[in-house]
Amino acid sequence: MQPITQAAIRKSFINASRSQTAAVNFPADFDEIDWENLDQFGWQDHKMPQRSYLVLPVENKIITILLRAPELVAASKRALCALCEDLVSEDDVYMFVAPKAGASGKNGNSVGTLIHSTFSCSDNVRAEVKPTVIHPDPELVKAERIRGLQERTLQFVQKVRS
Repeated sequence: MQPITQAAIRKSFINASRSQTAAVNFPADFDEIDWENLDQFGWQDHKMPQRSYLVLPVENKIITILLRAPELVAASKRALCALCEDLVSEDDVYMFVAPKAGASGKNGNSVGTLIHSTFSCSDNVRAEVKPTVIHPDPELVKAERIRGLQERTLQFVQKVRS
């Protein structure tokens, strides 16, 4: 991803009102983000823990989605993140819900998906891969993981937009 400003993120929401975008609280380390190694950027709002945000580039534009985090998180079985499909990460995976864009969202319609609570998907798909007989080239495996993350995240965005 290219570096993004807070103002650009506020303007890029597809499923939030002006008052919701004005109330966004960015992470304290926002100015230190390594944008180059991110396919998407997500965070939990530290002042409103039920709100999270997911930012990604789509067709040379930035899109931001408002997400609602689960209210209560009980100890349960491990789940697979629908975006990165990482099997190794120890991060919790939660069901995040996004109001749909436009009139549908204003009518209360939403979509949900399982995402790592720390939004670590970009790191997960870039994790070291050991060569195997089936996959002798680790860089090809990483490239396929990155492509898959981008594709599945875009599919989620399309569900929010529809």
